[in-house]
Amino acid sequence: MAQNKMYQVSTLQALSLGYSKKVITVGELLQEGDTGLGTFEDVNGEMIVLDGHCYRATQDGSVVEPEPETGVPFCAVARLTGERTFSLSSMPDIASIRTELTRRIEEHFGLNSMHVVRIDGLFDTVDARSEAPYRSHHISLKTVLDQNQRAFLFENIRGSLVGVYFPDHMDGINMPGWHLHFLSDDRSKGGHVFNVILKEGTVLLDKISRIEIELPREAAFDTYSLKQASEEEIKKVEKG
Repeated sequence: MAQNKMYQVSTLQALSLGYSKKVITVGELLQEGDTGLGTFEDVNGEMIVLDGHCYRATQDGSVVEPEPETGVPFCAVARLTGERTFSLSSMPDIASIRTELTRRIEEHFGLNSMHVVRIDGLFDTVDARSEAPYRSHHISLKTVLDQNQRAFLFENIRGSLVGVYFPDHMDGINMPGWHLHFLSDDRSKGGHVFNVILKEGTVLLDKISRIEIELPREAAFDTYSLKQASEEEIKKVEKG
């Protein structure tokens, strides 16, 4: 049986420093995984990949399904099998969900491995964000989001949290810990998650021990000094 893998496009360091050019297309991405997250060329919204479809959360939190030719500068996806499933209830915030997920992977000696997760449930609130495109390069992701990011709140909504976990030793390739995006059941609302209150949910969780990284091929990529990406700035982008 083929070993499951995490397929990643570019690195978080590169995106953080402003490399938001197309590396692959949405159509190519969906050949590599059915569950995950990322963004689109020029940071044109938040990406949610679920059930083998790719969705784009726009600046107002509404969701569209992009054309297969749409460019992807950064993402991480895998094929979710649900090798572990369990229930959650009465989670008061995103921190408690992250803590419980981390406890579950620690039980199975998974803290140094990657994971992909999906949580289907009923949410009291989902505090999220997305952004409009910014057509410039070598402009940091934080600067782009400071100008183009919009926050929104969804209430009493059914949907899915889709996320990936990367261990501390992979810092820079992706964000250490849990990174989560939201998509409503009717596929009309979504975004990058800042906080949620979960009433009840079902978790599907897979451990991933292999990664394939698709780096940009154009010369412009090599003009970025990736080690200069600020860890503190990346954390601020993640947490809002």
